[in-house]
Amino acid sequence: MEFDCNKDIYRTHPQTNVSAVAQNRSNITAPFFNNCTITGNVPITHNASGISGYHPDSDKTPPSANSVIGQYKQRICSEYQHVTEYNSLPGENVLLCERYTEPLIIQRHRDQKEREEEISSKGENFQQVFSSRSSHESVLNSLFHTDDHGITPRAVILQGNSGNGKSFVVQKIMMDWASGNLYKDQFDVVFHLKCKEINCIPGKKSLLELLSWSCGLTSDEISQMLQWSSERVLFIIDGFDELRLPQDVYYMTSPTDPDQRCTPVLTLCALLRGHLQVNSFLLVTSRSTATDTLSKLLKKTQRFTEIMGFSERGVEEYFQKFFQDEKLFRNAYMFVKDNETLLTACSIPVICWIICTVIRERFNDGADITSGLETTTSIYVDFVFTLLKHHSQGLNQSVPNLLRCLGQLAERGMQEQQVLFDEKIINETVQDPACCPFLCKFLFKRRIQQETMFSFMHLSFQEFFTALYYVCLDKDQAMMNLTKLCTIRHTLRESFYQPPRFSDVVKFAFGLLNKDLQCTLIKHGLFVHQNVEADLKQWFINKICNRPCFLDPFVFNYLYELHEKSFAEEAMQTWNKIHIRSTILRRTDCWALMYCAQCCHSVRSLNLGSYCELTPDKLSIILPVVHKFERLSLKVGNLTDSDLVDLMCAVTGGKTQRVNVIPECDGPADEHCSVYSLELSVSDDVSSVCLGFCYSNVVRSLGLTLPRSEAIDWAKLFQIFHKTDLDAFTSAIHSLPKLKMLELKVDFLNKSLSIWSLSICQNVSSLTELRINADFLLEEAIEILQRSHTRPNCTLTIEGLRCNKPSQKCTRPKWFGPQLSFNQLSCNQQVVISVNCQGFTERTLRRMDFSLIFGTKSTV
Repeated sequence: MEFDCNKDIYRTHPQTNVSAVAQNRSNITAPFFNNCTITGNVPITHNASGISGYHPDSDKTPPSANSVIGQYKQRICSEYQHVTEYNSLPGENVLLCERYTEPLIIQRHRDQKEREEEISSKGENFQQVFSSRSSHESVLNSLFHTDDHGITPRAVILQGNSGNGKSFVVQKIMMDWASGNLYKDQFDVVFHLKCKEINCIPGKKSLLELLSWSCGLTSDEISQMLQWSSERVLFIIDGFDELRLPQDVYYMTSPTDPDQRCTPVLTLCALLRGHLQVNSFLLVTSRSTATDTLSKLLKKTQRFTEIMGFSERGVEEYFQKFFQDEKLFRNAYMFVKDNETLLTACSIPVICWIICTVIRERFNDGADITSGLETTTSIYVDFVFTLLKHHSQGLNQSVPNLLRCLGQLAERGMQEQQVLFDEKIINETVQDPACCPFLCKFLFKRRIQQETMFSFMHLSFQEFFTALYYVCLDKDQAMMNLTKLCTIRHTLRESFYQPPRFSDVVKFAFGLLNKDLQCTLIKHGLFVHQNVEADLKQWFINKICNRPCFLDPFVFNYLYELHEKSFAEEAMQTWNKIHIRSTILRRTDCWALMYCAQCCHSVRSLNLGSYCELTPDKLSIILPVVHKFERLSLKVGNLTDSDLVDLMCAVTGGKTQRVNVIPECDGPADEHCSVYSLELSVSDDVSSVCLGFCYSNVVRSLGLTLPRSEAIDWAKLFQIFHKTDLDAFTSAIHSLPKLKMLELKVDFLNKSLSIWSLSICQNVSSLTELRINADFLLEEAIEILQRSHTRPNCTLTIEGLRCNKPSQKCTRPKWFGPQLSFNQLSCNQQVVISVNCQGFTERTLRRMDFSLIFGTKSTV
């Protein structure tokens, strides 16, 4: 059977031999096409699954087409293996593999509650919310997989906020496809079109000319590639939100012939609508502000995906790739992890790049990065102006005017405690929100309709723009509004667990007063009004510095963000004590506290109570400044002997005169910590240390007094104490050759402890006094002491309860027994025993009156 090349063949008899002769570009549609001989350049657009026939896969592509595709892939590999960063000098670039980190991509829309949760949460809570979305994660190789109904999408929307890495993902896809690592069995050809470039292409272009302009191949080469791979072509359209669409784009006639010339935008729209290359696949990236427009224009069937950004694991991986130095990476990453605002913001890849770049610059300049990171405000300023420079090509208003509009919107949301804004409010406040890189757009279902809502990228950006509005753009009302937002008097619930609701706005406001940041703002036409700066500083002096000594950590964050040493000294000169007792201390707060302690010389005491939730890693941040305080009182959870060693080494040689540390455990005593309390007292001449032991069966506490000049090997001491037997204590004592006084608290004084005490008095030549406080003194111990004496200049003093019955003496204090007998209790007497070089003496202090203890009258 032969047929006309211009007619479609829909069905042939299974046993019939078919011969087709056609001119180039003729089309044959044959769902059941068998026993065929084809002559001519005839692309087959459909063929039924399982039926033998022509399949235009790469194995049957003519050698000439294969050669063109191979050369194209080589060119892609050469061009796409490098990344040009925002601050790259001419000729500078880095390898893609040294920067690219897989972001979290999900394949579903989120409802309003989920969006509000993502926008409002911070730090660890944000990461938990972020992780909960990963159950819907999509990886790049599954973007075009069939869904649960067996349908393969022809068009995939990849939505993402500004700076979230959409273009980076596209570059990675192109590189992996050309390298044979991605879509090898799905697409023979992948083309990459950038909307930013298409806006700049002059004149009229056909699809072939447009592709030639973008990828550097000739129109004939592209025609050959498309001709032999019409169903295995992927077009990636990057940055749809930047495309300058005509207002009547939906009603304009689109070209249907790849040779037909139109404006580049209209030609691209024809490709998006499926009027050109009908059987091709599309991947289109866009910001959320243009997704609804894209969806209306895009051919079916569609799949929606969204780049959420980096998970915490992704942030860590990015930092590791960026620095490629374990120590530098670890220090940099820990700085970010310490700051819950920055850790949250680092879900945005551009923020990660800014932070890493700043830290690397400091390192290259020889600065000590362990002294602290840049302020949070400085990172946000860098981010804002990075987006304005590189992600705002369609902006049709001045930067100050845009920022003023965003500030008014942000301030309104803060006043009304609102993070989602309806379309009416946006249109009243912001000119052309679709071109604003700082706003996100969402579509929610409302009964039988859709509702459009907007938000900032995150609540922290809303707080930043509010502060920017007050400090730079609203000089008349700035101070009044700031005072209204952040009042020191807040509810008990807020003060007990967290800083005031709007303290982050004030924190950003202080950060914007920094002299270096003011220079950056001036370059972009923004000026900090001098009266606002003066009023804000005076407000801090009047309202905060004159408060009682019980301070909240956010106070230190204000001073840290300002980073003005002279003002910090002035503000803190009236403080002699820092006592934080009812607010959880975050790692960020510890960095701010360390900075303030470095600036101030008047504060003599630091007291961090139980509710601060101080941990060893938080304690390590403030260790460099603990020696500046004369008095130090800390309650630390999950403390180890190693942590205590670090602390004691840090305070040695400084101003510290008294230290009180209480390790706190949620459950039983931690086997890694030998003590439940530690007290250090230092005078001009001597140092006294008192240690309470967690799980010693011999000694409950130990006190040591020695000359101040005596150096203590704390590491060795705690290593010995961890064993907690008498031999260990003997070893510890002998490690202190100038020990003057030794004090012990025990449950019982028995025979072995008496012998040990006498031995210590005899053999430790520097010891002048050994004091033992025991709950109960056994007769076997007293008998040893009665016939003993010590060397000259050394006294053994023992205090405790002793049974005075002539026979059947008590072997323990009877009030611990299950059956309490007051007649038996009355036999116990408080005594003091002294053993010196002249022998043994004993005196009775008092007889125990248990009626005072139990509220009853005892009989003797």
